[in-house]
Amino acid sequence: MTKFSDLNLNPKVLKAIGEAGYETPTPIQAGAIPAALEGRDVLGIAQTGTGKTASFTLPMLSLLARGRARARMPRSLVLCPTRELAAQVAENFDTYSKHLKLTKALLIGGVSFKEQDALIDRGVDVLIATPGRLLDHFERGKLLLTGVQIMVVDEADRMLDMGFIPDIERIFSLTPFTRQTLFFSATMAPEIERITNTFLSAPARIEVARQATASETIEQGVVMFKASRRDREGSEKRRVLRALIDSEGAACTNAIIFCNRKTDVDICAKSLKKYGYDAAPIHGDLDQSQRTRTLDAFRNGELRILVASDVAARGLDVPSVSHVFNFDVPGHAEDYVHRIGRTGRAGREGKAFTICGPRDEKAFDAIEKLIQKEIPRVGNPSEPEPRKSRRKSEDETAVQAAAAEEETPKASRRARKEPREERPDTKADTAKGKSTRTRGGRGRQDRGGRDEKVTGMGDHLPSFIALSFEERRAD
Repeated sequence: MTKFSDLNLNPKVLKAIGEAGYETPTPIQAGAIPAALEGRDVLGIAQTGTGKTASFTLPMLSLLARGRARARMPRSLVLCPTRELAAQVAENFDTYSKHLKLTKALLIGGVSFKEQDALIDRGVDVLIATPGRLLDHFERGKLLLTGVQIMVVDEADRMLDMGFIPDIERIFSLTPFTRQTLFFSATMAPEIERITNTFLSAPARIEVARQATASETIEQGVVMFKASRRDREGSEKRRVLRALIDSEGAACTNAIIFCNRKTDVDICAKSLKKYGYDAAPIHGDLDQSQRTRTLDAFRNGELRILVASDVAARGLDVPSVSHVFNFDVPGHAEDYVHRIGRTGRAGREGKAFTICGPRDEKAFDAIEKLIQKEIPRVGNPSEPEPRKSRRKSEDETAVQAAAAEEETPKASRRARKEPREERPDTKADTAKGKSTRTRGGRGRQDRGGRDEKVTGMGDHLPSFIALSFEERRAD
């Protein structure tokens, strides 16, 4: 089995790795580090949570151990799609470079330009940045990229989703042609493949897993949800989410809940806090200081539930996340893999649940097609069992009563009715030559002097009607 000591890394870097508690590299690290140390371009394709960050951090530190940076001319450049991922990469450099005299700068939004300019002016060996803020500094004349020896593009497919590809192409054009390029992505979309063919020279391709596969240590499930009414969809969906969290009980030590829209992130976090859950939101519209505090609290175990947009789906390394809940089905199937990849990291077990409504079924089918497996269906835990059984018993009672009604003889049904009133004695009147008047006021008699059966009045003739007829005739 390969160990870090077999990879020809700088001794001071190896010392820091040992102090961090690592001995054995992951497959992507074992494949990428030797090629990077040889000075070759590297194209790394691996699912999230496999240790891609150390795959470029460790060889970069070993290659930069000798030399000194000049003012405004960084020696290496790491591009990340989000502020959180850039901050995490910076933490990795701090961990592994503590025995080296190397400097770094972090260029991300939400931090003042003045502080960042001061770091760049002193000269940095490692520059970690998001594309937008990097170009802002360059256009202000505060940064030169002609001294970049090593360039890293991390989470390239996320860069594509966020619309950073034009910025990436421009940044490539500002760096020397002789640079070494390390390119990492979880998937290889056609646009990503075009960029690698354009800007990488005979790269060493390291692919340690099938494209867009979910870790086998993650137990997945989906709740097929349908709201009772359209205007109640949001509240009923949040009730399903709370029921899922409650159903996991103590096993859910901490969790990340993903929503597609920033407004839903805020609403969902506010609803959870209202019902007593320890939750906080994180998305791109929040201040960087607030986002940092929220993430730190979640990493340290002070916050149980993090409600996030896809800004937190890529690259955030919180090793012990027990659960991931997809409040919304992601629009892109690849995002599902990255979302659930926040749990089950480094060989740990994890659980991921998704709430799928009728409008999400097409996107969910694309997810199952991408990961090439059917996600098990889970019953809706928010449906109250007592109510269902009560309705069932009421229905059964009604059916049984109807069946009993059909089996009851007609005579017994008639017996239950009120007794009929006595019909008037018309025989005496007939004997006197009087006829019983019908609806039209005319009487009818047969030859025997007996009245014919009166028709049109039903078989029940109230006595007061007959009496009124007799009174008129008397007059």
